[in-house]
Amino acid sequence: MSTEIEAQGMAPGVNVRTHGTRGSYLMGLGYAIVLTLASFWASSTDVIYPPGVPILLGVLAIAQMGIHLVFFLHISTAPDQTNNILALAFGIFVVGLLVFGSMIIMAHLNHNMMPMDRLIQMQR
Repeated sequence: MSTEIEAQGMAPGVNVRTHGTRGSYLMGLGYAIVLTLASFWASSTDVIYPPGVPILLGVLAIAQMGIHLVFFLHISTAPDQTNNILALAFGIFVVGLLVFGSMIIMAHLNHNMMPMDRLIQMQR
């Protein structure tokens, strides 16, 4: 007999208790609100060195994603989360490949494009 509580309609081995409690959801919501307010503050203040604002906003955005992954999507380092972590890593890889690949293609096209003054001269 399994000691895990299995919900009706769920796959065998799926533990209902792995989902968050009301307290953990509220804690995640609190962290998300604090990070959002910190982002708005960082973008509108003169306290931070202006070239450092985009870096700080990037760090706060990554922290916000981490909060969402842990508290709302329940991604953890538990042994039963291996498939979720691999799916997340593959998704990040595909998005990165598309974004950076597109940037490389556009930079290559821009580099090989004929200068505008020569293009205008050819049309005359």
